Amino acid sequence: MEKPIVRLQNVTKRIGRRTIIDKLTLDLPLGEVFGFLGPNGAGKTTTIRMMVGLMSLTEGEIFINGHSITKDYEKAIRHVGAIVENPEMYKYLSGYDNLIHYARMIPGITEHRVHEVVKLVGLEGRIRDKVKTYSLGMRQRLGVAQAILHKPQLLILDEPTNGLDPAGIRELRDYLRKLSKDEGIAVFVSSHLLSEMELMCDRVAIIQNGRLIDVRTIGGSETAAVAARVFIEVDRPQGAIEALLATGRSSIFEGEQAIAVEADRDETAAINAVLVAAGIKVYGIRAHVKSLEDQFLEVTGGERIG
Repeated sequence: MEKPIVRLQNVTKRIGRRTIIDKLTLDLPLGEVFGFLGPNGAGKTTTIRMMVGLMSLTEGEIFINGHSITKDYEKAIRHVGAIVENPEMYKYLSGYDNLIHYARMIPGITEHRVHEVVKLVGLEGRIRDKVKTYSLGMRQRLGVAQAILHKPQLLILDEPTNGLDPAGIRELRDYLRKLSKDEGIAVFVSSHLLSEMELMCDRVAIIQNGRLIDVRTIGGSETAAVAARVFIEVDRPQGAIEALLATGRSSIFEGEQAIAVEADRDETAAINAVLVAAGIKVYGIRAHVKSLEDQFLEVTGGERIG
């Protein structure tokens, strides 16, 4: 992995005797949508507040593009765009005027860049309309446009899909994925919506009670290599079981017109070959890979989200 844009090293936050975040260590690369997933009270917002300098660290260190957030705040935060709560806009101004107003506060942002981000978040058709006429999803996208005006290398969004309808969630999800690839930035998203994180993120860090439990890759080649329960529809289930038992395979489950085995991708191909050689007709093969929800419940011992 290339040098991470963000590095959290043994980050700890204590308030009184209570430990909110406990020795959190995490690296974030560029060009990835990285999810931060955990039950309410797990420490997601506390971590984000420390990352953007709104809350002090008790122990540990956070580096953004090599700069310490505690020792060199201005240089570190220069690389960050963030929406920690809902994006705040002047509702009586147009989306365009809001962006121009914000651009004037930061040296070096050109009008060309304003048009560039408007196109990136897909607001060209409505950018001259007043913000008070925008849907919540459009306001979120305008907030993202504002947050990336200065070309940050890291975009931090705390629960960005809160209050959005399914269409708004899908829009935002698509734009965040597009941003990470087109702009090459790291997008760090906290959420408790498992299904959305699965569709939006490249990887997900799962935290519970302030501790990092696991980091999971979503989709891609790693998922393909993971063992899954494979359902094989056959004409003679009992014959199929006997053929597989003869190869030394165990844990075979019989259904009415199918068998189920635990197998990865390569093993599935080998099983199919064994069945065909034994004269078993194979009508279909379907793999059930564990969803993010299955994995989350597995690593957190069944603790509910939200």
